[in-house]
Amino acid sequence: MKMTVLYHSVTGNTKTMAQVIAEGMMTVAGVEAKAFPIENWDAAWVKESKCVVLGTPIYLADLCSAVKVWLDGPALKAGLAGKVGGAFATADYLHGGGDLGIQTILNHMMVLGMLTYSGGGSFGKPVIHLGPVALHGHLEESKELFRLYGQRMATKTVSLFG
Repeated sequence: MKMTVLYHSVTGNTKTMAQVIAEGMMTVAGVEAKAFPIENWDAAWVKESKCVVLGTPIYLADLCSAVKVWLDGPALKAGLAGKVGGAFATADYLHGGGDLGIQTILNHMMVLGMLTYSGGGSFGKPVIHLGPVALHGHLEESKELFRLYGQRMATKTVSLFG
């Protein structure tokens, strides 16, 4: 089952965490996951994917403009309706708006007809409410959470479509 992690990355932090999520997805049997920058995404792969996770760096307590442009344009023709959707962010500061950027992405996903999911508290700790946020300078300590998030997203997707 195909799954996609799309992201925009300027410094490489968001790309790194996107790859970690894809690794987590692939720990679930039968899952093929790929991470793509939104500037160079594979439309055919995304259309065949049952789960799409979108990541953004946070600027001014919100998602970056490149992700917003993708959501307002190419996403409309990406066949996202009915797919499981999730979001993640990278940010400079703990209270820098990571959760706001994730929530904005999830809102767009719902409007596009996606089934948004994070796992929330249903698995116990660690609780991932809206989606994971990695802070600049703390990527290594965030990797296990992001890997677990990818695994949870894949597990739910397989349970729905497998």
